[in-house]
Amino acid sequence: MFRRKSGWILLLVLAIACPALSWAAATSTAPRTRPVPPPKSATTEKGDSTPVNVAGYPGVIQLACIGDSITAGAGAGNDTKYTARLSAALGAKWEVHNFGVSGATMLKKGNKPYDKLAEFTKALDLKPDVVTIMLGTNDSKPDNWKNKDEFAPDYKDMIARFQKANPKVRIYCCLPIPAYPGKWGINDATIKGEIVPLVRKVAKDTQSDVVDLYTPMIGKGEFVPDTVHPNGDGHAVMAKAIFKALTGKDMPETAKDSGK
Repeated sequence: MFRRKSGWILLLVLAIACPALSWAAATSTAPRTRPVPPPKSATTEKGDSTPVNVAGYPGVIQLACIGDSITAGAGAGNDTKYTARLSAALGAKWEVHNFGVSGATMLKKGNKPYDKLAEFTKALDLKPDVVTIMLGTNDSKPDNWKNKDEFAPDYKDMIARFQKANPKVRIYCCLPIPAYPGKWGINDATIKGEIVPLVRKVAKDTQSDVVDLYTPMIGKGEFVPDTVHPNGDGHAVMAKAIFKALTGKDMPETAKDSGK
């Protein structure tokens, strides 16, 4: 009698345990779904940038262009400098502000630090939605570049101040154009070999975007008559690169803004 009851108990235990064991085995051998990693930063690949989501701005997008004499338009006419071309191509949804100052440096210990200029205060007061920064050309002068260890920290501080003014700001770090080979102490060896890599690193460290203006201007010395400042054709090349970075689209071709 005892053996018969023991047999029934054993059968009952097996009936309960087997489905549980089968389920455990199935779940242990089933492939696990791994979380999809986040997309790489826009600056992890050379020259990459993420376009501005225009639909996310109910009003006019305020674009502040920070720079030196190249941004100010030295060497090009008022209607052919890159900021004017951008204004025409971007249309009424964007308002482009040119805050370029001749001789300006990123270095706070440079001969004309941008952060000490009235234009910087005006740009911060604007609380721009988008900022392009194209500084570094004047920093290549030997008297300025002796402070090169402070270039990246000074660049990051500028970005931080724009982020404080508008926490949602988009920052585009522009690589300076080549010099051919340069004058007034400005030299391409320093721009290419040291400043361009530093700008890339700053962009990566701050999760900002990069606009490569150096590469599309290689071999276009005829567009830089005085070896530093691009003419209208050079500004057309620069405008196209910035437009593509901001919008993800090719800049519309016109007879006036064809570039070469």
